[in-house]
Amino acid sequence: MEMESKEIAKLAIDALSDKKGEDIKIIDISKVTVIADYFIIASGSNRSQVQALCDNVQEVLGRAGIFVKQVEGYDSANWILMDFKDVIVHVFDKENRLFYDLERIWRDGIVMDAADFL
Repeated sequence: MEMESKEIAKLAIDALSDKKGEDIKIIDISKVTVIADYFIIASGSNRSQVQALCDNVQEVLGRAGIFVKQVEGYDSANWILMDFKDVIVHVFDKENRLFYDLERIWRDGIVMDAADFL
């Protein structure tokens, strides 16, 4: 049985929270674009934490049978994008999160805090 995108998003949020991901936001983009249902955005305080957040998301989702299609930016770790098909996880360092401001770019979607989504 295939997992719903909302369930996948919840697992990813839990994985980010477990590793102290900061300012976790979810953008429901299902009514705005066909590329995915959800963007999940989180920040880490340094390169090691950004990578640890991503490692944990991949591990938790992998145990649930959900495998990443593509990972971009892991080595530089200032913005790592993980594509889980209907759920795309973005983990930034603080500087790049402010610079790229995905919440503003995707404001046509529904932006929620992790607590509101769960």
